[in-house]
Formats: sequence, C-alpha cells, structure tokens
Amino acid sequence: MAYCRKCGSLIDDRAAVCPTCGTAQNGNPPVEDNGGIGWGVLGCCIPIVGLVLFLVWKDTKPKTAKAAGIGALVAVGLYVLYYLVIILAGLSFALMCAG
Repeated sequence: MAYCRKCGSLIDDRAAVCPTCGTAQNGNPPVEDNGGIGWGVLGCCIPIVGLVLFLVWKDTKPKTAKAAGIGALVAVGLYVLYYLVIILAGLSFALMCAG
C-alpha cells in the first residue's frame, strides 16, 4: 500500500488516481514555475547563464525561463549602452583635443 502525494490517504500501489482527492499518482511531481525575480537578477549579472537557463527551461518552466531571458537581455542592452557612451565620450574628447 502507498499514500497519496496530496492528501496522504492510503491507496493501492498501482492506483493512477487517488480515490479520495482525485490527484494523479503516477509520473513526476509537478514542477514549480513561479518566475522568481532572482533568476532575472542572475541572468542580468551573468548574461550567458540567463541565456542557458532560458534555453533549458523554455519548455518546462516558461515563466522562470522568461525571467532569466529578460535579465540576460537587460544586461546585454546595458553593455551596449555603456560601450556607446564610452565611444561617444572618446570621440568628443578627441574632437576637443584636435580643435
């Protein structure tokens, strides 16, 4: 005899569904997909990790994958903006020194 994963009722080992609460018993437990902001922060701090997590979780944890992917995109956008500012500052400094 086994116990139900949800309500804890005693059920048959081969039962596919708990007769008490109706919860499916076979297969993997459900995956928690809350799309936490922590994954977005990780993706922003380390964009390659955010990209990898997005690719790995896009089918099984879509909300969490989206958070990690958005974090990676934000980081890449900030890097591009940073380099544009540095290039423009360098060009304006060069023009001021030349003139």
